[in-house]
Amino acid sequence: MSTDRPDEHSREHPSITHFRDEHGRRGGAGQIVILPDSVHTAALAAQALGCEVGAIANSLLFDAAGTPVLILTSGAHRVDTAKTAATLGLPRLDRADAAFVRRHTGQAIGGVSPIGHPSPIPTYLDSWLRRHPVVWAAAGHPAAVFSTTYDELVALTGAAEIDVE
Repeated sequence: MSTDRPDEHSREHPSITHFRDEHGRRGGAGQIVILPDSVHTAALAAQALGCEVGAIANSLLFDAAGTPVLILTSGAHRVDTAKTAATLGLPRLDRADAAFVRRHTGQAIGGVSPIGHPSPIPTYLDSWLRRHPVVWAAAGHPAAVFSTTYDELVALTGAAEIDVE
């Protein structure tokens, strides 16, 4: 596992460098960690980091009739799309395909960070994550994560708190 060392920045994936720059610009205080393998599921990320799966903030992009909606949910939860769409006043939320995700976030599925997208995306945060003193989220690449707190994640993203189950 690699941690935040300046000599490695020149060799890191461009999406991680972009995330690192945006994270710093927004005042993020957490540590960026590059794991040896892709952690494209919450369970794999939790195992690699030695934390509970519920402390992993999955960045899930949904397609709301062509408009992206980002939901940061606990790895212990599945988003009830019908309930969440109704809560948000949307007719429906569909899981976005890889092309939609790349177009709106500039990142690949499995590594979508909560920040650093080409344009602002309405973002919502699963209130369950508040239970964890440290939350881990993707840092722009499937093998990169960063530590944060619930309150910092709200500040970084401007997300509104919702229940997703």
